[in-house]
Amino acid sequence: MIRTRAPVPFTAAADAIVAAGRWLDRRGWAPGGGGNYSHRLDDGTLAITASGTHKGRIEAADVMRITPDGTPLDPARPSDETLLHCQIYRLFPQANAVLHSHGTASLILARARPEALAIRLAGWELLKAFPGITTHDTAVALPVVDNDQDMVRLSARIEPQLLAQPAPPAYVIRDHGVYGWGRSMDEAARVVETVEYLLGLELGLIQLGANR
Repeated sequence: MIRTRAPVPFTAAADAIVAAGRWLDRRGWAPGGGGNYSHRLDDGTLAITASGTHKGRIEAADVMRITPDGTPLDPARPSDETLLHCQIYRLFPQANAVLHSHGTASLILARARPEALAIRLAGWELLKAFPGITTHDTAVALPVVDNDQDMVRLSARIEPQLLAQPAPPAYVIRDHGVYGWGRSMDEAARVVETVEYLLGLELGLIQLGANR
């Protein structure tokens, strides 16, 4: 189970992060131990996976605390992408959990469209799994940003797209993976699962030669 009411105490957040990491690994969305996960805490700080943690074998000891600006509060080194988590919490005060997955469909679609700034999802019934959407008769644009090892530069490039209205539920880093978030860990997991599934459908349409 990865349900939480958030913000939560550190112990509950660490348990939720462990459960989420193992779930993502079972789905094949954390290959090579990739990915990073975080949760907002009830004291205003954040819990986040430590750098180098294999998500299929993650334990509570692999989760650490940081300040909202990413400063470590524990001896361990936080994920290299900590700034991206901090950005999401800063821009979306309702967000209490962030998950970073590595599904194949997002990687293929974003690479196949090197000039695209977004991947458009329209008409699918499962769009209603995203927060605030109540009908399939709509469209969601998932922002796409080029990968970069400089997190300051990457976060600066994606920020205008995250501030667009309506706000996206997730975004894609080209050649890297998906960032999704929610008001709880359960909601963040539902967002990521929905994104990965719908992008798989979009990829299937391309493979069949269907136009959308």
